[in-house]
Amino acid sequence: MAIPISQQYAIGIDLGGTNTKFGLVNHRGDISYHGSILTNKHEKIEDFINDLYEAIIPAVNDCGGISAIRGIGIGAPNGNIYNGTIEYAPNLKWKGIIPLASLVSKKFGLPARLTNDANAAAVGEMTYGAAKGMKDFIMITLGTGVGSGIVANGQLIYGHDGFAGELGHNIIIPDGRLHPGTGEHGCLEAYASATGVTRTAIEFLEDKPETPSLMRSYAIEDIDSRIVFECAMKGDKLAMEVYNFTGKILGLALANFVMFSSPEAIIFFGGLSKAGDLIMKPTRDHMEKHLLPIFKNKVKLIFSELREADAAILGASALVWEMKA
Repeated sequence: MAIPISQQYAIGIDLGGTNTKFGLVNHRGDISYHGSILTNKHEKIEDFINDLYEAIIPAVNDCGGISAIRGIGIGAPNGNIYNGTIEYAPNLKWKGIIPLASLVSKKFGLPARLTNDANAAAVGEMTYGAAKGMKDFIMITLGTGVGSGIVANGQLIYGHDGFAGELGHNIIIPDGRLHPGTGEHGCLEAYASATGVTRTAIEFLEDKPETPSLMRSYAIEDIDSRIVFECAMKGDKLAMEVYNFTGKILGLALANFVMFSSPEAIIFFGGLSKAGDLIMKPTRDHMEKHLLPIFKNKVKLIFSELREADAAILGASALVWEMKA
């Protein structure tokens, strides 16, 4: 006898470069179990999957066994939903094309589905969070990098090969700042990520040696986005200038994105978004400045409603409820 959906669980897995987090999630988005293992200690993908299985299976048994699990959803860098593969992820030890979904499915004896981590966040927001009921929105993650997921007409845009939606690597300033991971110059991620904010702060400190700043009490190598935020919250003018500059670049990029897909909302997630109005006010001002009249004052800029610790797990688990039973 089939177990009713109200008693079923999905396994949501958020695979990161350092840690892999997972949880058991019901169809309402309640997480009944959290856990994690190290990603980067495994030289072989098979050893990683074995460790993942050993970490998850006790929780599965406590929830009624494998028969109570509908499936497994995985969010991973460079994840391809069409093939269930991780392809040439620069921050993982396993190189080339890794058929992760099929390997996990075989180990657990369950169907598994994999997508890009930012797309997983968008699915989670649409299923459980601020985008519930929306058919057109863009999810932007402002963390160490800039990730994105684009939803149009109620569906994620994957493109013909599964890799659409890399808005962070759009070139915003031709011949601009170098992105060391890709060799690109002037992409959004080089400016509007936590890493980008840090680089901007250091450049401002070096280019404006006569300007006083609380940031000067720190060694250059110790400055990070958290310090910039703390100094800005204390009224430091140079730190606030860093956010104004970042918002200017981000707003310009968002104007391009809005005129491409005309979303109802742009939803922000990730550490940098916690700066609130420090970054959102200049972002909105510059977005509106660069929009054509038919797009002005139509797009909401809002923050994710999902807890940061849970969002990626929820997004990955949401993939499971899209599977056919």
